[in-house]
Amino acid sequence: MDFSLTPDQKMMQESLVRTLADASSLDRVRRFAGDLKDKGDDIWRAVADFGLAGIVVPEEFGGLGLTLLDAALASEALGAAVAPVPFMGAVLGPLALMRGGTAAQQAEWLPKLAGGEVMAAVAISEPIAGARDGAGVTAKGGKLSGKALFVPGGMAAGLLIVADMAGGLHLVRDDAAGLTRTLMPGIDETRRLAELTFDGVAAEALNSGKGGGGRELLTTLRDAGWVLLAADSLGAAQVMLEKAVDYAKERRQFDRVIGSFQAVKHMCAEMAAELEPCRSLVWYAAYAFDAAPAEASLMAAHAKALTSEVGRFVARTSTEVHGGMGITDLLGLHFWFKRLGLNRQLLGGPERVREIAARLQGLAA
Repeated sequence: MDFSLTPDQKMMQESLVRTLADASSLDRVRRFAGDLKDKGDDIWRAVADFGLAGIVVPEEFGGLGLTLLDAALASEALGAAVAPVPFMGAVLGPLALMRGGTAAQQAEWLPKLAGGEVMAAVAISEPIAGARDGAGVTAKGGKLSGKALFVPGGMAAGLLIVADMAGGLHLVRDDAAGLTRTLMPGIDETRRLAELTFDGVAAEALNSGKGGGGRELLTTLRDAGWVLLAADSLGAAQVMLEKAVDYAKERRQFDRVIGSFQAVKHMCAEMAAELEPCRSLVWYAAYAFDAAPAEASLMAAHAKALTSEVGRFVARTSTEVHGGMGITDLLGLHFWFKRLGLNRQLLGGPERVREIAARLQGLAA
């Protein structure tokens, strides 16, 4: 039995890597990071033209109709390129509509999302990762009140999918009265986070179709989000490993390349040994989302928790291999380092995710 990627999946990922090499070069990422007014519209248009905006949207609505595994492969390439695009919303937004939206909601929004005309963002952190600083959204009488923090792509999204603290999901239009967006400071300069404040904001419930409303649909989005973040971390960590190995082959001390020193060899080997198991775990978690739903939540949790820990280890060790050069802006290694740091915490850090995994297995205290 063949457990590898299909030729089409390999070709898609390789083609995307080439597209991102042009559209999201390190120089372009550096310009984006240094200018808060830069929305990265050209990068978004490039990936939307590639098809990523509608990667999971059914073909009848103008999308590609692919699986979460395909989306995870794209997320891995985006992480490797530290591409400043709101890809998680481009996947979770359509999933929320496909599994919980009415026929009218799907007809209105899915074609716009598939073509990249509208970007989606999901505000689901508080009921998953826990509320902080008074955050949390409540729903009453078709209106939302409260605030949601750490919303990737929330500043530019034309469609918001918002979770209340009871686990219900709601569709909010970007021009809704009472909605306020504030840019949040963050360590990752390649992605903009929003604080969304709701003051009696009108919302449409997402509670029809398969997946239904309430916690079941939120769990679906949580699992998909964990997988996408894990895949992004996998791509970013792989690049940091490759950069460390390349640097060790070039940097010379005492008339020898530092890669010839046993200590440096061990550092690079340990990074590779820690990272490689993450790849099969992430791929299987993405596969299970569509093909083995009974395993999806647990596999997604394991993938998110493991890549969070390994990503931090690779980020630190790769920087150490580079020595003083590793912390300079010239090299740009910090873009991957900080991306891994944000991925670790979004939708719950590894400790929180493992706690949820323990509850799934009936092992929580």
